[in-house]
Amino acid sequence: MKQDLILTIFGSTGDLTARKLLPAITKLYKQKKIPNRTMIYALGRRDYTTEVYLNQMNEQAFKPLDLKLLSRLVTYVNMDITKVSDYDLIKNQIDSVKQESTRQLFYLAIGPDLFPIVSKNISDSDLVEIGNLNQSIIFEKPFGYDLASAKSINEMLWNYFDEKQIYRIDHYLGKEMIQNIMMVRFANRIFEDVWHNRTIKNVKIIAKEDEGILGRAGYYDQSGALRDMVQSHLMQIMSLIAMDVPLSYFSEDVKDEKVKVLHHLSFDADSLILGQYQGYLDEKGIHEDSKTETFVFFKASVNTPRFKGVPFYLMTGKKLDKKESLIIVEFEETSEQRKWNLPLSTNKLYIKIAPVDGVGLVLNSKVPGLTDDVETVELEYCIACNSYKNLSEAYEKLLLDCTQNHKTLFTRWDEIESSWHFIDQIKKHQKTLVQYASMDDLDPLIREKTGESMQ
Repeated sequence: MKQDLILTIFGSTGDLTARKLLPAITKLYKQKKIPNRTMIYALGRRDYTTEVYLNQMNEQAFKPLDLKLLSRLVTYVNMDITKVSDYDLIKNQIDSVKQESTRQLFYLAIGPDLFPIVSKNISDSDLVEIGNLNQSIIFEKPFGYDLASAKSINEMLWNYFDEKQIYRIDHYLGKEMIQNIMMVRFANRIFEDVWHNRTIKNVKIIAKEDEGILGRAGYYDQSGALRDMVQSHLMQIMSLIAMDVPLSYFSEDVKDEKVKVLHHLSFDADSLILGQYQGYLDEKGIHEDSKTETFVFFKASVNTPRFKGVPFYLMTGKKLDKKESLIIVEFEETSEQRKWNLPLSTNKLYIKIAPVDGVGLVLNSKVPGLTDDVETVELEYCIACNSYKNLSEAYEKLLLDCTQNHKTLFTRWDEIESSWHFIDQIKKHQKTLVQYASMDDLDPLIREKTGESMQ
């Protein structure tokens, strides 16, 4: 039977496939978001049958997989993806079921070290034709380890694929509230009209984790918090918060405005705090004298007419007080507030990303009763609480967008280039690592440098 969608997964025996890709595909298929005629080819060197492969994936998954459905969609192909001679095995299968209009996705769920050989083999075997927009390559961060390595990877990819065929996944961009940032900004008059430096006092972008590295020593000790979280997740959020109004909300126009933000970034070197949680050196696989940071804080500036003079505080770290990702936009006091002899607070907009998606707005309000006392109240909307289990996972949205050729939530090369340039500037200001046991050890340092608390 000819297929309308073919997804080929390289490195299909890993946790990403078991825990994210197969569950996302299953849900999209059940909801009829992807074509009924869909085929998934799982490529691997292990000598599995499709049945054995799916059982192995089921053991690795967070929740039981729908093996009955997946057995209809998935075909396991035993091949060595480093040998171009093996590519006839997959090419012949795809050629037998594809038609001219078939959407073909090639998901590289592999480490960056395998990108060059696999990309070359895909090209040399004519599995993907450069410039054919029905054929797309998908891969995950890290997009290099610095600007030089990112450029090297990108130039290699451009030898074999057109930029329009490349989908760089940062799963953070698939999260519901990250997608919602533009909606909150541009679809609400009360925010869009005050989204500038005359009314915004500061912006905090926070991504805290209560866990350590969870056995990921090999990857994490080479990256650290700056590369793992700031270069991708936090800078993407900052560009969405600070960008000017795009010409349209199509992918390229949005990315053009995000890149302008990244081109106008600077940071306060004196504010930089790099930390390492106590016990990191005792983690399995970590060298005893590792200088890898597990915590980062700094103050940045977006030097555009819209946001010039507004401090952006970025913070991320492991082994902190709780798991929490959010954006706090704090507004200036009104001129009238200064006339009131009351403990009035500033208004704050909370965009909550994890663990619960939602939006909150902090206001000043009179305490009910006969006095003129004031209190702060939060108007809160919990998206997850009202979704009735319909809240999608990030990979569902990202995979769906891939099938439909939508690239808004995927990073363009110049975004990556600009963000790595910024991170490389920060890396030049190496600091003595602060040893910390909790957020209580770090917040006094932040207050001392900025006058702000991140608690």
